Amino acid sequence: MRFDTVIRNGTVVTATDTCVADIGIIGDKISAIGAGLPVENAGRVIDAANHLVIPGGIDVHTHLDMPFGGTTSADDFETGTIAAAFGGTTTLIDFAIQYRGQTLRQAFDTWMKKAQPKAVTDYAFHCIITDLGSAQLEEMGQLVREGVTSFKLFMAYPGGFMLDDATIFPSMRQAAKHSGLIDFSRHAPGREAFRPDLHARRKWRRD
Repeated sequence: MRFDTVIRNGTVVTATDTCVADIGIIGDKISAIGAGLPVENAGRVIDAANHLVIPGGIDVHTHLDMPFGGTTSADDFETGTIAAAFGGTTTLIDFAIQYRGQTLRQAFDTWMKKAQPKAVTDYAFHCIITDLGSAQLEEMGQLVREGVTSFKLFMAYPGGFMLDDATIFPSMRQAAKHSGLIDFSRHAPGREAFRPDLHARRKWRRD
C-alpha cells in the first residue's frame, strides 16, 4: 500500500490505546495505524519519535464573528480556526443565532456564510433559539437531519435571548422527537419554572 504521508515512531494515543506505531495517511484521511508501515514512494515521511500523536481536539463552545452588546467578538472564522489549529484543535462547534423574527434556516445559513469562505478547520453549529413559532418548530427536525443536532435555550438576558416556559417546553419535546439535544444557559434564579401559580394556570388552559 502506498501512503501520501507516513508519521513514524510516534506514541499514538487513541480512544482506547496508547502505543508506539506508524500512521499512514492517504489524501486527508488516516488509512492505517500499525508498526513498520511501508514508506516507499510516500510523498512525505515525518519522524515523530519521542512525541505524542493525538487526535485533533474538539472545542464545542465558541463564539466567532458574533455580534453582542454593541460589539463583535475579536476573532472571525479565519483567525479563530487558525489559532485553534495551532493549539491542536481541529474541530469547533459555534453558535448560529436565530434573532427574533428569523427562521432557524436563516440563522443557520447566515453563520454558514460566515464560516465557509474562511474556516481552515472542521466546524459545526449549535442553534440558539430566540423565537419559536409553529414554522420554526418544524424546522428543528430539518436541521437535525442536516447535522445541527443541538439547540441552545436561554433562561437569562430578558428582552434579548431569554425564552419563556411556553416556548421552552415545546422545543424540548420537538428536540426529543428528532433525537436532538437541548442546552440550557441559565445565569439567574427566579424563573417562571419555579412559580406553581403559572403552571396551574397553564394546565387549566390546556385542559
